[in-house]
Amino acid sequence: MAAPISSPSSHLSRPVAALLPPPQVPGQPLTALAPMQDVTDLAFMGVIAHYGAPDYFFTEFFRVHAQSQPEKHILRSIDENATGRPIFAQLIGEDLGHLARTAAALLTHNVAGIDLNLGCPAPKVYKKNVGGGLLRDPARVGEILATLRAAVPGLFTVKMRIGFDDTAHFDRLLDLVNEHRVDLLSVHGRTVKEMYRGEVHYDFIARAVARARCPVLANGNIVSAARAAAVLADTRAAGVMIGRHAIRNPWIFRQCREQFEVERVDSNPLTGASASNQRVWVNALHQSKIFRPTLADVRDYIERLYRVTQTPELPERAHVNKMKKYLNFVGQSVDAAGAFLHEMRRAETEADLFAICDRHLLAAGAAEREFSLEPYPGVIARPNCETPSATTDGCSLETVTA
Repeated sequence: MAAPISSPSSHLSRPVAALLPPPQVPGQPLTALAPMQDVTDLAFMGVIAHYGAPDYFFTEFFRVHAQSQPEKHILRSIDENATGRPIFAQLIGEDLGHLARTAAALLTHNVAGIDLNLGCPAPKVYKKNVGGGLLRDPARVGEILATLRAAVPGLFTVKMRIGFDDTAHFDRLLDLVNEHRVDLLSVHGRTVKEMYRGEVHYDFIARAVARARCPVLANGNIVSAARAAAVLADTRAAGVMIGRHAIRNPWIFRQCREQFEVERVDSNPLTGASASNQRVWVNALHQSKIFRPTLADVRDYIERLYRVTQTPELPERAHVNKMKKYLNFVGQSVDAAGAFLHEMRRAETEADLFAICDRHLLAAGAAEREFSLEPYPGVIARPNCETPSATTDGCSLETVTA
């Protein structure tokens, strides 16, 4: 096992609990791919790893109730994990006995730890008093944390939002995290009712960092490596957890590591260099160190994602529609006018889809054009889905908006 991680004073090298798997680059902040229903499966994790894996993966949530057994397709993402990176198994539920039973079953697989979902904002979910719905009831959260802490001898982690419809219970929830010795806390800086809309309250993430005894991952609208570094500077978090922007930009974890290295060098100026020479040097370092994909690289990503998600039992039209869910995010960084998104949404066959990709990503000199590191302003991933329906799983691609 790796030696305990040191904790240099830089805001980009926050202390990390000795039990946690170390980051890929010693001393850097942690990165994690956020758990997303219908997204973070075996195929998608493999694609992300191809372009630059995060330090940690988290599974889609395992639903826990009286009749539940761990879903086989989610178990595949654990048992067949070839990324070389640790994977945490996420649970969602509120029955104490069945949560303990499911945790015990998952611990027989090669998981890095057990994660509890206290943040899913889908009405269909929170109306059952699970996921984000539990944030209304700190006493019940305390019982669940106590049960899972007793059931999990190794790493026990939590992903939560800052409250249900307000933040009145936030400090109490953080105290419960401390009381039950949670090993890692991921905080999405919005309430459940805010869904994925509006500004992220990074000040509450900073509050969690100050109050929690475990490392905290900052989550919510981490659109780029530069934003990741800025959020870490503002919150002093131990790392970042990135969800939908990793769908849009699968290079984002690689870029984060490059950005963190630039920030480290930038915080250690050249001895004897003038201020102007220092700025020139840092700017050159930024240009050379941060990978900037082209639209040809994006075309490769789309092809790879299409092939690994293709299965014999999935009809072509259904597969094309599934790809559109991913490409709704990718298209945010292709062109400022949203022309690619407009055409892509009308594709009905594989041939249609790739002809549209070729026109926008390869033809007429497009291949060498840079893919925008952040979404173009006003280019929305799912403009007709700003408010999830009560019958849809709001933690899935169907309802996650830009």
